[in-house]
Amino acid sequence: MLKINPALFAAVAVTAIGLGGCATKDYVNQQVAAVDAKAQATQSQVNEHQTHLTKLDQTTQEALDRATAAGKLAEGKFLYEMVLSDDSVKFPVDSSKLSSEAEQRLQAFVDKLKTDNRNVYLEIQGHTDGTGSDALNQRLGQQRAETVRLFMNQHGVALNRMSTISYGEKDPVASNKTRAGRAQNRRVVIVVMS
Repeated sequence: MLKINPALFAAVAVTAIGLGGCATKDYVNQQVAAVDAKAQATQSQVNEHQTHLTKLDQTTQEALDRATAAGKLAEGKFLYEMVLSDDSVKFPVDSSKLSSEAEQRLQAFVDKLKTDNRNVYLEIQGHTDGTGSDALNQRLGQQRAETVRLFMNQHGVALNRMSTISYGEKDPVASNKTRAGRAQNRRVVIVVMS
């Protein structure tokens, strides 16, 4: 029978337990490293989503501000309107350029607003005739309204007192079947509300 030295047995046992502990420690370290990598990747995604949400919050706030301004305009009481559509100030086909006559009428209108010294809101409506596509007419109506808005701002009317909207060809005042009718439809209407 083989006789085992107890001291040698104890040394072999301690070494085996130590090696087992090292293997377990390496395994745990590998698992922790994998979890840490996943946590870092998740945190990176969370940061990206937070940045995206912040941008969305800004966009939402800007939209809310525009809607609030439009709501103020909608709540206002109609006072009067000015239409840039008589023969001297009609817009040329496919153009948003103001004629010198239109600029004179707008300047007189701005002077009246300053003289009245009232807190009024202006809705500037752009209109077109029926020629061209819907998308083109919407864009052109908006350009006409913006041209008037910028002119009035350059002559002393605050931007926060004005909003623009394009009706394109959707609200004609005359038939689009005649040249004279189409000329009447190319216009800007300024609605004054309190």
